[in-house]
Amino acid sequence: MSNKSKVDELFNAMSDEVCNFIKTSEAGFSESWVPATYIKDQLDLKKSAYPQGNKIDNKTGWLFATIARHLQDQNKVQFKKVGSRSFYKTSE
Repeated sequence: MSNKSKVDELFNAMSDEVCNFIKTSEAGFSESWVPATYIKDQLDLKKSAYPQGNKIDNKTGWLFATIARHLQDQNKVQFKKVGSRSFYKTSE
């Protein structure tokens, strides 16, 4: 298996795990919409994106945003924005 194939396989597995977490969390939220902040906090998906020693070194939601977009592209989750807050729920 090539390195690219292995990375794709691992990314898909990670995305599926996030999707499963969203699905199991839906019962605790109004109309099944799970806040993105809840997902990121519970799964520790805020990660540093800058090289060590860079002037800017804060954790951001880049990893979750990439996973969420991947899940949207596969029609596995739906997205909505209310004000400045983002929410997700699984597609049925």
